[in-house]
Amino acid sequence: MDRIQIKALGPIAEADIQFGDLTLFVGPQASGKSILLQLIKLLVDKKHIRKTLEQYGFVWGNQENAILDRYFGEGMSGIWNDQTSIHFDNKQYQKSDFLPKRKENVKGAEETLFYIPAQRVVCLQNGWPRFFTDYEDSVPYVLRYFSETLRQLLENNSGKKDDTIFPQNQRLKAPLRASISDSIFHDGTIVLDKSGKKRFKLNVGHSSIPFMAWSAGQKEFMPLLLSFYWLCPASKASRKNDIKYVVIEEPEMGLHPEAIQSVILQVIDLLSRNYKVIISTHSPVLLEFAWAIQLLGHSKASDGSLYELFDVKKTAASAHLFKGIITNKKIHTYAFNRGDHGINIKDISTLDAGSDDKTISEWGGLSAFSARAADIISKIAANEA
Repeated sequence: MDRIQIKALGPIAEADIQFGDLTLFVGPQASGKSILLQLIKLLVDKKHIRKTLEQYGFVWGNQENAILDRYFGEGMSGIWNDQTSIHFDNKQYQKSDFLPKRKENVKGAEETLFYIPAQRVVCLQNGWPRFFTDYEDSVPYVLRYFSETLRQLLENNSGKKDDTIFPQNQRLKAPLRASISDSIFHDGTIVLDKSGKKRFKLNVGHSSIPFMAWSAGQKEFMPLLLSFYWLCPASKASRKNDIKYVVIEEPEMGLHPEAIQSVILQVIDLLSRNYKVIISTHSPVLLEFAWAIQLLGHSKASDGSLYELFDVKKTAASAHLFKGIITNKKIHTYAFNRGDHGINIKDISTLDAGSDDKTISEWGGLSAFSARAADIISKIAANEA
């Protein structure tokens, strides 16, 4: 997956996007970010999506609009009209490309893109993921399938004697567990309560807090945590078989800046496992991370500068986490701009606050995180002098 070119898709007037190891999408609400991300999922995983829907009793069918409504959500087929043009990895796509082909076999189709939707907290109904078929037809496929993936992950692990969900020594690298514990769960332990219906509880001190009484940020982060568990197996395998791409919508939802930095650390871990990651965000902290990595790269900084940037101690685990991030990983950033004729998507990867281009300069402003990065770069420059 290298490039997508779009004209007249929903609110998007025009887009030409080159994907990096990490690709960020920024822009206002209802500017087409989710539509674009769901389209990418459909393009790379059409056969697996069809297989999944048919497994749960849905008919893929032979009507283009019905297929698009079933995937994007009821009433959404109108985003693809007569003027729509889609080029993806040098192939042009029409609506008819989603119709079943003669003798098409989808039985062996595997998922290659894991999608973490913005509405993820909805899937944890009273602290446990909902079944795929529990949702109304208006709900997009990506949310249904995400919920079902988490449900199966938990069901497959709920028979173990140890009911601790977080922290687990074999899950996630030690610096990540520590960061999540400090910034989100505040040294609490998440356990699985099996006394009635299965649900999560957060044990802090002498208190055992049910999921519905958690803070908004803790609720929002829980499906993210489970997603990271799924993508980062406890076995010797460093990544999930067949998954090449990870989409995360608005990972910052409900989280304060320190907690967002914990999420960024986990994204770095995904990159270190050679996943290609695409993130839609409204958070300046993620943009500042992209800006900082670029400047550190231009300054030929070592991986060691990331320990100071993220306030992480140097250990074997953190060394593995940060290895090659500055020198080997490419970060691309795109802004969704509302104009007179719809949304235009612009490459703002430089994130230069001093750029003559207004779009780039507006998104390239600095704050505490990037200021700290600037201090580190200044020290490197002084040492070189």
